[in-house]
Amino acid sequence: MTQSSFDEKRQTKDKTQDELYEVRANAAGDISQYAAVAEVEKHTTWFVWLLVACCTISGLLFGYDTGVISGTLVTINGDLGPAQLSDGQKEFITSATTLGALLGGLAAGAMSDWTGRRPALGIADIIFVGGALGQAVCHTVWSMIGCRFLIGIGVGVASCIAPLYIQELSPTRMRGRMVVLNVVMITFGQVVAYGIDAGFANVSGGWRWMVGLGTVPAGIQLICLAFLPESPRILIRKGNIEAAHRVLERVYSEATAEQIDLQLQVLRTSVQQSIDIANSTTFFERFNSMITVPVNRRALIIGCGMQAYQQLCGFNTLMYYSASLFQEIGFNQPTAVGLIISGTNFIFTLFALKYIDIVGRRKIMVFSAPGMVFGLTLASIAFHYMTQHTGGDLVSGASYSKSWSAIVLLSMIIFVASYATGLGNVPWQQGELFGLEVRGIGTSLSTATNWAGNLLIGSTYLSLMAKITPAGAFGFYAGLCLLGWLFCLFCFPETAGLSLEEVQSIFQDGFGIRESQRMRNKKREMKMQQEIQAGRGDT
Repeated sequence: MTQSSFDEKRQTKDKTQDELYEVRANAAGDISQYAAVAEVEKHTTWFVWLLVACCTISGLLFGYDTGVISGTLVTINGDLGPAQLSDGQKEFITSATTLGALLGGLAAGAMSDWTGRRPALGIADIIFVGGALGQAVCHTVWSMIGCRFLIGIGVGVASCIAPLYIQELSPTRMRGRMVVLNVVMITFGQVVAYGIDAGFANVSGGWRWMVGLGTVPAGIQLICLAFLPESPRILIRKGNIEAAHRVLERVYSEATAEQIDLQLQVLRTSVQQSIDIANSTTFFERFNSMITVPVNRRALIIGCGMQAYQQLCGFNTLMYYSASLFQEIGFNQPTAVGLIISGTNFIFTLFALKYIDIVGRRKIMVFSAPGMVFGLTLASIAFHYMTQHTGGDLVSGASYSKSWSAIVLLSMIIFVASYATGLGNVPWQQGELFGLEVRGIGTSLSTATNWAGNLLIGSTYLSLMAKITPAGAFGFYAGLCLLGWLFCLFCFPETAGLSLEEVQSIFQDGFGIRESQRMRNKKREMKMQQEIQAGRGDT
């Protein structure tokens, strides 16, 4: 298929989207199809919560592996050969996971389009189990690096597919919160990891238990996946309408048969043009369309831009190196102090869980990002004055002011609280930016951007601290956070309240900041009209 014919089909899809609004707005008796579908989505059944709970184990694995390496690096001692790991070896061990996650995330979306979302998560679990067991029994630095790389592939696949799977099975009004639940589990996994790190810190060879215990949640999720359904959008795309109908019956168990049929009809209408595009183009043509088709390109810029922002702000350096950092600035229990950081992350992620669909993605980002800039700037100032007597560098064994050390901890808490409220959650809503025909590709590229940024930050943090001093490094991260905030102001639209099939239409003539608001207002007016009509019918 030529690029021009791809564009024609894309334009046809946009017309179909407009027609879908017509279908939703036309009354059928006293209640329109739109109102009927909205009525179905008012009820979130136990099955949806159970499904999301199982999927979020992927988030726990992601968070656990991110957090556990911090305690591992300070307790591994001479178990891998060298009496003490060098900074280079620590960076290799940390970055190997990120490189694996980069490659896993890059392949995950396209793979899940072919296998389905559920099998892709199962593959990630199997890889994770193998990597965790390998880490627990390795005796050399390079074997540790190899196992970290393997586990990274599993983490990368899961980090891409879990939010996507959740989004495609969640009611529109709850979609943001459902994805944030996955992030809650990421932060909870980090808390669990720090707790286990602290528990095994003084046990001989305890780090092997730290990394090996990651097999438990992976095994649990693998068993649970056998009882979960495939995404109905994937089933419709593959032509298995009956199976999609059965999934909708389970997701909306309180709905009537007529409401389920209507929900399926609206869903089929919404995704039909995506199916036509996917069935009449090759993978490489769809991949190319991410750049050449303006709607896809704008969605990709936002998806990749937000994921790059999440990593380049420097947050994961705290997750990887917090214990080492707090140990150097004079805290006697660095792992326990790291637990304060991960606990703050968890608590404020719960705040985002409450408000992401109420306040909206854009507002949360616009108001939380300045707190990150402030926290990092305060940390830079504290490091500057704290390290004046050591030439600006952190020197192991040196004595530092407890007051400035406390300010560093405070600044980190402010930064992490702001991050967890917004940036820690919002980029993982990436799947809602892309049409079904390129959703796997778009989420893969966005997730790969996240892990590429993670790799860059994780592999350069220690070197950056040495080259431009801690004050310079945290000041640099503050500058990147400021640029990210400007990106959100000018490019990031509001998607809360819009269905997955509606979001893409806001990118027709730009980044959709005004268009998304217009569409949200239109839906709100339609809902009010239907409520008025329903009230008249009751009287």
